Amino acid sequence: MTLRLELTGISKQYPAVKANDGIGLTVAPGQIHAVLGENGAGKSTLMKIIYGAVQPDEGQIRWNGQPVTIKSPAQARALGISMVYQHFSLFDTLTAAENVWLGLDKSQSLAEVSARIEQVAATYGLAVDPARPVHSLSVGERQRVEIVRALLTNPQLLILDEPTSVLTPQAVATLFVTLRQLADKGCSILYISHKLDEIRALCHHCTVLRAGKVTGEVDPRTQSNDQLSRLMIGAEPPRLNHQARPVGELALELQGLSLAKASPFGTSLEDLALQLHAGEIVGIAGVSGNGQQELMAALSGEDPRAAPGSLRLFGQDIARASARQRRKLGLHFVPEERLGRGAVPTLSLAQNTLLTRTEAVKAGGWIAQGQVRQMAAELIARFNVRAGGPDAAAKSLSGGNLQKFLVGREIAARPRVLIVAQPTWGVDVGAAAQIRGELLKLRDAGCALLVVSEELDELFEISDRLLVMAKGRLSPAVPVAEATVEKIGEWMSGLWTTEGGHAQA
Repeated sequence: MTLRLELTGISKQYPAVKANDGIGLTVAPGQIHAVLGENGAGKSTLMKIIYGAVQPDEGQIRWNGQPVTIKSPAQARALGISMVYQHFSLFDTLTAAENVWLGLDKSQSLAEVSARIEQVAATYGLAVDPARPVHSLSVGERQRVEIVRALLTNPQLLILDEPTSVLTPQAVATLFVTLRQLADKGCSILYISHKLDEIRALCHHCTVLRAGKVTGEVDPRTQSNDQLSRLMIGAEPPRLNHQARPVGELALELQGLSLAKASPFGTSLEDLALQLHAGEIVGIAGVSGNGQQELMAALSGEDPRAAPGSLRLFGQDIARASARQRRKLGLHFVPEERLGRGAVPTLSLAQNTLLTRTEAVKAGGWIAQGQVRQMAAELIARFNVRAGGPDAAAKSLSGGNLQKFLVGREIAARPRVLIVAQPTWGVDVGAAAQIRGELLKLRDAGCALLVVSEELDELFEISDRLLVMAKGRLSPAVPVAEATVEKIGEWMSGLWTTEGGHAQA
């Protein structure tokens, strides 16, 4: 049988790191092949080489038995290779349909492409509105656009980088059905994920990378999560110590928070109520695009339209307070969008610490540059960030390493209240366990934490209480001990029972 893809001796050197070092990889037609590795192991670089976005320094690529040099993504698509990036490649000012149209040949009109998007989205359970401008979409909605765009090309090889990080359990199950159908039709799939359960359930074969080299190949269906972790990071991830503890004072309170959507494609917030106490973690589950972005903007101070009295921090009305004023009161925030919101891509890690940390800003606005670099160096060391030092540009880090740095930046500020959106999105199992452990330490030190995540396993692991956000509303809070994945998944559709016993839709 002719192999769909064969890589031999693929190497790529960057100034600070050798991302790929003599990698060999083979993918058969119809095979779902996982590529597993910790953050910075070289997975994304290897996928970009296959997709033509990066050129290798050495090595050979064979496609359907023939040697090829893939010089661009356009050439890759012409060969039958499609890719969904972890960091999306969409134009913010264009609609979803226009973004998809750009990646296709122009034999179809925009109206025809829009119709196909709706058809594919309905078939695969991926809600996408073709007319929505991309800048109005949440991270999860943007990912759906990317997946639909890839599926529209009818690829022979589909590369998926963390495709389920923003999907509900039901949507993940639907996507898996789709991927199996594609594989049955002969489409090969390269699947990058840090979710070991997914890899074991879906993939036929697994290649493990560590520090740019292949360290093992296994059938993941015959491996345990711990065995895969050992192959990937050389050890099992540390176990979290989550013990019940009494909560402290009321830290953050939402009372009757309602906000009309700020854009035609946003989500209005309806009568939100929430109490968050010192020494507890409250998790908010839900499918991206159901008001999480709007809630985060209202809490962080980016959207200052909340009615007086609807937002209180330690009893003080902060509804109209600026983000800086809230930070002075002890509220810190980690946004879901790393590049562009959490960090300025072209600035160094040291310079990016100044976005939310002012310890090194002296009287008269003078900046103690040595202190700034020292702060960044300490974050890099404490959170095991793989980077070329404090002067490395934020955009030079892998997604998971940048996430560790940004979460670490806020944790190290010793906040009284920390609001985190998608804390471990795209982060490997070892780093995810480290971040979750740090969040639990903050909680045990008396910090109040609100965690918005689409990783249900994560919320069940670290939260004390859970709520669900759907259609701009918040469900009642439920203790994690009383919650089930099935119940939370059902609530994500907007179906929950109010205190009076009436179901809401």
